[in-house]
Amino acid sequence: MFMNKTIDVNTGDVKGSRDSVVLRSIAIGSCIAVVAYSFRDRAGAIAHIMLPGRASGATKEKTRYAEDAVDELLGILEGFGVDLGDIEVCLVGGGNVLEKEDDSICQSNIESITGIMKERNIPVRASVLGGIKRKSVMMDVASGKVSYTEGDGRETFLWQPGNMNM
Repeated sequence: MFMNKTIDVNTGDVKGSRDSVVLRSIAIGSCIAVVAYSFRDRAGAIAHIMLPGRASGATKEKTRYAEDAVDELLGILEGFGVDLGDIEVCLVGGGNVLEKEDDSICQSNIESITGIMKERNIPVRASVLGGIKRKSVMMDVASGKVSYTEGDGRETFLWQPGNMNM
């Protein structure tokens, strides 16, 4: 079987491609992975976001923050010639993996990301948010197929362009 090259998107990273690669973000706890794809351009990107809102001041780690990471993600896709109106998104993460009763970062991340998507009119086609298990997400850039794992579970199909009625 032919295996595409895998590009890992670690915490605070934003990476994209137009090549036949798999973008992958693993060990997603309270973080959220924003998986964006343009079917028309066969271009995709993932932002592995750690914190809600925008970074204050100049920092090397701006893309750990939701708004800065989404700006970077959109910039990468625009750099590939993508019309931002063609972008569709999946969201994965936001889990309370430490199972702390007073942990609010998970919900803050979910609210921040979903708010940004709504504010920018970016359609969220599928999501796996919340819970208590760590997650991983993979996107095959050639097809746009997005799958995820939860805990030590098996890879599960999440979304693919053209599969609106799953």
